[in-house]
Amino acid sequence: MRLAVVGVAMLAITGMVGGAYAQQRGAPRTILQRADSAVPGYEVVAAGAEFQPGATTGWHTHPGEMVGYVFEGILVVEQEGRLATTLEAGKTFIIPAGIVHNDTNTGRTVARMLATYVVEKGKPLNSQIVR
Repeated sequence: MRLAVVGVAMLAITGMVGGAYAQQRGAPRTILQRADSAVPGYEVVAAGAEFQPGATTGWHTHPGEMVGYVFEGILVVEQEGRLATTLEAGKTFIIPAGIVHNDTNTGRTVARMLATYVVEKGKPLNSQIVR
């Protein structure tokens, strides 16, 4: 009985560690700046994201617009209802508020991007969509 309890506990811990590792593998985001917007109830957030080869954000949305600039590597940006777009360094893109999308590094090197968000203040910067 005790062995079974220890086994279940080890599986649970392994699952939690594995889940945390999977989240970190995506595209860790670093908030560079956050300030109130001139639009009441909104804020502007600048963030950098780094994608290892094969890394993906997972399908998600933002509570406002996002303007992205790829400054290194290759990213494929998928937006629900649109064709996927492959973006290389120097390219920009805009994701409208609430649009379900996914970003993936399909290259062989690290991809880096700068994202600027104009979002509703007090809401999470993104919401993951389970598919």
